[in-house]
This record gives sequence, structure tokens and C-alpha cells, in this order.
Amino acid sequence: MEDKLVIVSSDSHAGVPKELWPQYLDERFHALIPNLHEDNYIYPTAIYLLGSKNGSSSLPEHAEAHRVDYHGLHDAVLRLADMDREGITAELIYHGDFRLGDMFHNVTGREYSLDAWEAGAHGWNRWAADNFGFAMDRFLVTAAIGPCVDMDATVAELDWIADHNFAGTYGPGYMWHREMPPLFDEYWEPFWSACEERGIAVVVHAGFGTEHGSVFPQLERIYNDVAKAAGTTDYDALFAHADAVPVEAMEFFSNFLNHNVDSRRPMWQLMLGGVFDRHPDLKLLLTEIRLDWIPATLRHLDAVYEERRADLPAKRKPSEYWPTNCLAGASFIHKAEVEMRHEIGVETILFGRDFPHPEGTWPNTKDFLRLAFAGVPEDEARLMLGENAIRFLDLDRERLADIAKRIGPRIEDVIAGGTDVRPELLANFDTRGGFLKPPEGEAKLPMVDELLQKDLAGVGVKV
Repeated sequence: MEDKLVIVSSDSHAGVPKELWPQYLDERFHALIPNLHEDNYIYPTAIYLLGSKNGSSSLPEHAEAHRVDYHGLHDAVLRLADMDREGITAELIYHGDFRLGDMFHNVTGREYSLDAWEAGAHGWNRWAADNFGFAMDRFLVTAAIGPCVDMDATVAELDWIADHNFAGTYGPGYMWHREMPPLFDEYWEPFWSACEERGIAVVVHAGFGTEHGSVFPQLERIYNDVAKAAGTTDYDALFAHADAVPVEAMEFFSNFLNHNVDSRRPMWQLMLGGVFDRHPDLKLLLTEIRLDWIPATLRHLDAVYEERRADLPAKRKPSEYWPTNCLAGASFIHKAEVEMRHEIGVETILFGRDFPHPEGTWPNTKDFLRLAFAGVPEDEARLMLGENAIRFLDLDRERLADIAKRIGPRIEDVIAGGTDVRPELLANFDTRGGFLKPPEGEAKLPMVDELLQKDLAGVGVKV
């Protein structure tokens, strides 16, 4: 039988059904569940209103899929069927989707106590183990993370997820509180040791570095301002008044989604802070934060290292840690990033479909792949679509290849090109995920440098 393409997606999401929150949330926090329901009505409504204000639109089949076919978000059997249809052999799974929300532990939530945050993350992990545990060879579950105020409890949770075959964990600081030290601080040494020893990848996802409770007030403002303009909270009436979404809120989310560099910060904190020297087998996966900034940023970090190397804990240049310790999860990879693959490093890239988020490739992933990887040599395409994940996460390749024989696409069908892909679908990929955007290059280096100077001072470098 021919060797089909093994596709391992670097990005997808799952959420606990609301009716199961009492089952997976510690009883001490059950009194907060009504508030949580209210928050998780405001959150998706505000997101939809924001999209309506922005004039976003979708192809009919895309809109229909997101209206009725997204239930693989919580139903593992439906998800497997969808993965088979799209040719996805395995995929990393994270929390976070506006249709279900999360139990106190995501950056889009209202500010609750740190104890509630801890309980919510704990509950998501238990639900994920119960829901996906029957097929952890295909479901590469990444744990939610709490506030990490009790390191013994945090390490115990890392041991628990490792015992339950999770592939990774969100890194500390995905959502941060003011007492949380930087990642190069010695406070985190037990965390890195546990991840290294148990083979748990540390995931930095878009939104990393967001202060606890800082986003929800903007969502609430959108909802309240539109409700005031509509004179009611009736759903249809709200959308008839979407123009009342405040400009300031639009600017906030534009900056939050497109113009911050906080999610890049863990990379250089671990590199320059000497963490990868102390933990040479530690694995860092950056996902849904683009790739087109990486070469310019590594060059800049190398220059800083050469200038300050006598004062830095790091023993190697940042660009030398990149291929040994890092993998870039290219959620809905841009065409320009495929063209930059040698500059980024072909062995450090992994495609992601971002199921079931509206900006991702689902439900048209096969068409997307033919557009993105047209003309790419077979060996390089295989690396970026799955083999890099197999190596980096130490997956069972033989098992995944057996699954791919049944559901995977032929390599030639991917790299031959997408000349028959409808022009309107290509345009839609660009609208919803920036497929044709030019590369960022050095545009955000001043923002990087502002954070970098603070981190250099934190490791004792005089700046």
C-alpha cells in the first residue's frame, strides 16, 4: 500500500460542555457557575458583534460549518470523523473556544480568584483525559495551566498529565498575575525539570502574556454599549445595532490580536536566561503566533548575545537553540512563510489547522494545503506537515503511518498545486487567516527590543 502523507496539526481546540462544569469543577466554586454562564454568554456575543462591526463575511459552507458542525470541539467521536475527512492523522489540542468558554483559566475570562483559576485548569485537564483518553495517539492533548503559586502542586499536576499521556502543557504565564516571576527566574526550575524529565512540551499559544482579567472588560463594554443602543438584549436586536461597538474596543482587539509581541517573549527568556542550557532536552512549541518574524528576531537576539555574552547566562547564540529546542506551530501557514521555510528552518515548522476557529483552515484544509504547499519538494512538505512533530514530540510513527494509510492524502495531491481551487475560496483564506499577507520581517523589532531590555536587566545585564 502506498505511503500516505502523515499530517500532524500543531493547533486545534476543545472545550468542556457547560452542562459538565459542575462535574469537573471543585464544589467550592459551584456558587460561581451562574456567573460563569453569564460571562460565557457575553464573551461569544461580543466576539460576533465585533466581527459584524468589522464587516467580516464568510463563504456559505464556511458559515454553515461554524453554525452547526463545530461539535468536534467537545465530542471526540465527531472530531475523529472530521479529522479523517480532512486527512489529519493527529493534532495538538488546546483549550479555548468562544462557543463554550472556559472555567476561569483563560485570558478571555473575567477576573476571579487564583484558587478558582487553579480549579478551572484542573477541571479542564480531567475532562480532557476522560474525553480524549481513548485515542491519545491521535489526540495530542495539551494541559491547561493554573497560576502556579504552589510549585509542589504544579509539579504534581505535571506528573498527573504525563501519567495520562498528555503531549504538553501551556507554559506558565499564558495568563499571568502580578506575582509571577519571569521564566528565567529560579522559581521555575522545578517546572522545567519536570517537563524535561517527563517529556512534556511547553506550549506558547497566541494570547500568551495576557494579564488575568484584562480582556473581559472590553468584551463586556462591547456587549453593554450595543445593548444600550438596541434598548434590549434580544440577540437579533443586538446584531441590528452592531455599529454601536465602540471604536476603542475595536482598537484594543486589533492590538491584542495583531500587534503585540508578548507571545514571543518566552523564547528569548528561555534562550538568553540559560534555561535551555540547564535543561537541554526541554521542548518549546510556539503556535499561532506566526513565523515570519522569527529570522529577523533571531538575528537581532544573536547580535545582542554577541555584544553581551560575558554578562548573560546563555552559553550559545539564540539561533543555535532554535533548531535544537524549538518548533514553530504554523497555524494556517501563510504563503510567504512557506517561501521563507529555509530561512526559518524546514525542520522547525509544523502546519496547524486551528480547528474549529473561524480564522483557521477548517473545513477546507485539503484545499488550503494544496495552495500553501504547491511546488514544495516532497521531503520538505512531509517534514512541515507531520514528520517534525513526530520527531519533536517523540510520537509513534509506525502507528501514525498505519492511520495515514486509511485517511491521509497522497503527497502528490498536496504538492502538485491547487490550480482547481475556487478563486473565492482562496480569497476567503486570505480574509480569514491572512494567507497572502507579506512577511513581517523587522517591522516589530522596536517592540521586541522594549521587552528585551527589561529581560536583560532581569538577568543582571546592565542596560
